[in-house]
Amino acid sequence: MSRIKGGGLEGVVASPSAICNVDGIEGRLSYRGIDIHDLVANSTFEETAYLLWHGQLPSPDELARLESRLAEARQLPPSILHIVSRLPASADPMAILRTVVSALGTHDPGAIRHTGEADLSRAILLTAKIPTIIASYHQATLGLEVIAPRHDLSLAANFLYMLTGVVPTDRASRIMDQCLILHADHEFNASTFAGRVAAGTLSDLYSAVTAAIGTLAGPLHGGANEQVMALLEEIGTPDMATEHARKMLAEGLKVPGFGHRVYKTEDPRAFELRRISAEMAMEVGDSRWYEMSRLMEEFMIREKGINANVDLYSASVYRLLGIPTRLFTTVFAMSRVVGWTAHDMEQYEDNRLIRPVSDYVGPLNVPYLSMAERAKKGAAA
Repeated sequence: MSRIKGGGLEGVVASPSAICNVDGIEGRLSYRGIDIHDLVANSTFEETAYLLWHGQLPSPDELARLESRLAEARQLPPSILHIVSRLPASADPMAILRTVVSALGTHDPGAIRHTGEADLSRAILLTAKIPTIIASYHQATLGLEVIAPRHDLSLAANFLYMLTGVVPTDRASRIMDQCLILHADHEFNASTFAGRVAAGTLSDLYSAVTAAIGTLAGPLHGGANEQVMALLEEIGTPDMATEHARKMLAEGLKVPGFGHRVYKTEDPRAFELRRISAEMAMEVGDSRWYEMSRLMEEFMIREKGINANVDLYSASVYRLLGIPTRLFTTVFAMSRVVGWTAHDMEQYEDNRLIRPVSDYVGPLNVPYLSMAERAKKGAAA
């Protein structure tokens, strides 16, 4: 067996998939063959969810039915809302989300039985309820009454409404919608692969999504945009951005928001989020977050040849939408659940247990020592 240099499964093809294509050389991303730039310009998150789940764009009637099903599924069962309101306010929001999604599975005793329609219904339920979980927990941590979801708003608009208590403008709703589209899927990233591994055991969809959430919570995966926002707050003003990035590099520190395991050129999601961040900065009259990000990006390209990834500009966009920094990664999950469930259902359709082998590098032929021999050896040492 040939050894995989450095590990990490880099370059290893784990399974065929018809859902998402990432072209790291050309810097392209497509869902079911449709370019991400076309989806951001023309689609909605609900329409994109249908595309990822069904393999094609919906007809007007199909989209209307999905929108209605998502809206009707937003409310949390009283027992789940009870859990949400009593979990520690100081807890990591991703730990809260992981716990509550797992708890949702207890309301579906037949979840281990897989049919295409039943698992699609579960995917819709999870996609509808995760925004409610996030917003409800946020309100509870503030000591406020949880805001009930509205059925007459899009998923993006309803989330912002539940988070703030104010119905968002059409512009804010559209930006939130575009962010959700951009984060909806990204091939076999760590969290998606973790979910597929769970699905490969024929475990239920709640377990697979819980595994994915736990994986996304890591700072090397979903938590990077929170790190970007913390860095921007530390820098404070645009005139300090370049020098701060230079100092981090001199100290051997990683600058969050830069570099990607797959893209060797610009991340197409960063291209869209840069544009959105610039437009929002102009509209609200607060350009400092965008300017700091832009100056760091110019420096990193000039000095290291490293491009921005999806996290750099998503941080400033989320901040200008009024989303608290500690919730950034949960918003990532709110979008990515569509991709996770699409991949899990694809796994169920043509399943084979995912069981790789390791490249064992430990000792061989080690003799077993009895307790007396180990005691004697320890005394001699």
